[in-house]
Amino acid sequence: METAGLEWLLGPMQQLVSWGAAGAMVFGGVVPYVPQYRDIRRTQNAEGFSTYVCLVLLVANILRILFWFGRRFESPLLWQSIIMIITMLLMLKLCTEVRVSNDLNIKRRSFSG
Repeated sequence: METAGLEWLLGPMQQLVSWGAAGAMVFGGVVPYVPQYRDIRRTQNAEGFSTYVCLVLLVANILRILFWFGRRFESPLLWQSIIMIITMLLMLKLCTEVRVSNDLNIKRRSFSG
């Protein structure tokens, strides 16, 4: 009798846990890059960041999206790939801007010195 009385609570709780797990799956891969992005932006130094990692992740996520067209899988995995591609493109943009800016500063210093 008590289980019948708690069904109104268990259904929404199960849905909430399901949505939370899907959200963690979608945004969990991006979380490690947030402090790294902020650190690179703050220090204007991208020395410790490998752009090859971005390349590998871009290729892997593009292949996963292409695979999705052939054989559909869960939509949170598709959204995870889209979010990771956007994140990797933002990281590459920041790293390129920082490295170009640093290279220009070095060339200006050597030219004026």
